[in-house]
Amino acid sequence: MTKKDEFIVQLNDADKQVRLDALRGLMAMIQAGEIEAPAQGNDVNNHIHTTYSFSPYSPTKAVWMAYNAGLKTAGIMDHDSLSGAREFIEAAEIVGMLSTIGVECRASMKNTPLGDRRINNPDQKGIAYMALHGVPHQNIDVVVEFFKPYVKARNERNRKMIANINKLIASVGIELDFDKDVVPLSMAHDGGSITERHLLFALSKKITARLGKGEAVLKFLEEDLKIAVSSKIRTLLADPNNDVYEYDLLGALKSNMVEKFYVDADEECPDVRDVIALAERTGAISAYAYLGDVGDSVTGDKKTQKFEDDYIDLLFDTLKELNYNAVTYMPSRNTMEQLRRVRGLCDQYGFFQISGEDINSPRQKFICEAQRNPEFKNLYDATMALIAHEKAATEDITKAMFYKG
Repeated sequence: MTKKDEFIVQLNDADKQVRLDALRGLMAMIQAGEIEAPAQGNDVNNHIHTTYSFSPYSPTKAVWMAYNAGLKTAGIMDHDSLSGAREFIEAAEIVGMLSTIGVECRASMKNTPLGDRRINNPDQKGIAYMALHGVPHQNIDVVVEFFKPYVKARNERNRKMIANINKLIASVGIELDFDKDVVPLSMAHDGGSITERHLLFALSKKITARLGKGEAVLKFLEEDLKIAVSSKIRTLLADPNNDVYEYDLLGALKSNMVEKFYVDADEECPDVRDVIALAERTGAISAYAYLGDVGDSVTGDKKTQKFEDDYIDLLFDTLKELNYNAVTYMPSRNTMEQLRRVRGLCDQYGFFQISGEDINSPRQKFICEAQRNPEFKNLYDATMALIAHEKAATEDITKAMFYKG
């Protein structure tokens, strides 16, 4: 193994200091001309998950991947956790990259006009994904403390879902233990969250440990778990030499199995008004995450399903009434018709627009090529404004973009 390869492995080390030192080592090699520096472009990404929720990448490794992809800016966005933010900021400083920090969560809209709607959450009505972007650095711990009770409630629900999964797989002799099989796959010991993806990744590992890779796994999915496997996923799972096999297996399980073991996320979902109040209190930017009706899922783990498009005017009326600051969307995920409609509504209602490519799988590219369309230049400008907001608000909270006093 070369020195460069050793450093790259260490980027995902269990010790944060080892991770950051490995990144410094890589940058020293670049500066010494021992390895070639990647070409830097103007692409931006404000929605990169790390191991503090679910991802193949530690905050340091995520920054290295973003840097090597040629991104101009990178933004951390973990579920119910901001605990990886300081490492992400330091890593970005090491490589000389602009960065922004945020947190994603599921919020309850039960007490709004959208309470009985399937909003942007495939699994449950009345629950919506939202994000806090550009959190001023002096308030990182405030955000971390806010989510602690919800992470605790989430783990209580995770245990119930493991019990449901075990009922589904009992006949085939596989059993999952939350503490032994799931928790070690997470950063829960350092403030990270545990998501449905962790549960299914643990199941993926159990399946491959028992059956290996290839046709035996496909037979197990289709005959034992009664899962319909798409031709795309079939090709990936038929290949025993697939380096990211368990991530592809996770995708197949998530798109077909969640509804069979899902337990409603209620106690772990703060009321949307409380999350917006948190954003106002900390100087962060509250953003609704537009999903839109799904056809061919860009992430490969969502089935064809209808979401907000049939009642989008009601959605925007409600977002305005709730005092959201922004709407976030991904040009790779939607049709141009959907995107133009959302952009027009953002302009009409005065919402700041943010974008990012949802990164939580090794098959995903850090660069969103669809965003290079000149029609989306505003998203580049918005990212620079977001970064400027975060820097200014970190120095003086009264300079936050939506500061109300």
